[in-house]
Amino acid sequence: MATTHEWAAPTVIGLAGFAMTTMLTGLNIAGYFPGGAALALAFIWGGVAQFVAGWVGLRQGNIFAGTVFVGYGSFWIALFMLGDAGVGLPTQPDMLGFWLMWTLFTFIFLINSPKHGPGIATTFVLLFLGFVLLDAVSAGVANLAKASGIEIFLTGLVAWYVAMAVETNANYGRKILPA
Repeated sequence: MATTHEWAAPTVIGLAGFAMTTMLTGLNIAGYFPGGAALALAFIWGGVAQFVAGWVGLRQGNIFAGTVFVGYGSFWIALFMLGDAGVGLPTQPDMLGFWLMWTLFTFIFLINSPKHGPGIATTFVLLFLGFVLLDAVSAGVANLAKASGIEIFLTGLVAWYVAMAVETNANYGRKILPA
């Protein structure tokens, strides 16, 4: 039977999957890239890889990382399905409900994230703000899509930095970059 010591920490894969998918999606929402690349990345890297990282975290007994990565991996798979023409295009009220549920889910981690360092806390503050902006866009607030896309890109950029810091510090066996 495997012990938790045989499983590497899921943080870098989970954060990198979240970060890169979030950055590309933010740029897509802001109007800079079409959706095809964002959807593919959302399914494989943001969805499947992050989902697997979450199960590794749960296997290790890390309920925060495990739930975050399984949850947001599921988010990206669901978003991919919403963007797939076979599912049908959701209505604005459908998307408002979708964003509101993820805003509530994110709030759980927002209030618990300070325990996990300033990089994770900053990521969740920005992610929560990003979902609030998406709620507003879906509720019909005009001229907010580009700003919300840029804010979502910044959320991903912070998560990318934290993934890079965790990887770099682990690789060198000492703190090189603050996380």
